[in-house]
Amino acid sequence: MQLARVIGTVVATVKTPGLEGVKLLVIQPLDRHLVPVGGQVVAADAVHMAGPGELVYFVAAREAAEAMPDRFVPVDHAIVGIVDAVTLLAGGELPAGAELPAGAELPAGAELQAGAEPPPSEARPASTARTAGAARPVRKAPPTRKPPPARRSRPAGRP
Repeated sequence: MQLARVIGTVVATVKTPGLEGVKLLVIQPLDRHLVPVGGQVVAADAVHMAGPGELVYFVAAREAAEAMPDRFVPVDHAIVGIVDAVTLLAGGELPAGAELPAGAELPAGAELQAGAEPPPSEARPASTARTAGAARPVRKAPPTRKPPPARRSRPAGRP
C-alpha cells in the first residue's frame, strides 16, 4: 500500500463490464513524508467515498483488481482507504522546507528539518525492533503418528 493525494476525477461514459458505477480518480503518489513522488495515476475508488483533496492509500497491480467488488476487472490501481491522520515515528524527520499536512502529528523528539535517514532499528517501534544476532525460537517437528493396527484376516467360512 502507498499513500496518495486525490487531485482530480475522471469521467468515462463507456466502461468495461464490472466497472459500471465505480468512480475513477486521479491520484498523486506520496512518500512517507507526504511529498509527491512519480507521476499521477488513475485509480478506481474501491471505498466509494474518496474525493478531491483527500489523503488516501492505494494498492497496485493484481491487488487492485482484488479490491474491487468484481475481482476480474482491468484495474491497475485501486483506492482502498481514506487516511485520517499520519504520525511519524521518533527520528522520522521531514525534508527541509516541507510542511506538516493537516491532521499529521509529530511525536516528541521529531523535528521539521532535514537530517540523516534514521537507521531501520530506530524507525520501528521498540516492540517490533529486532536485535542483530537474536536467537529465533526453534519450531519443533510435529509428533510422528503410529501406523494403524494391522487388519486381522477373518476365518474362512465366516462373513
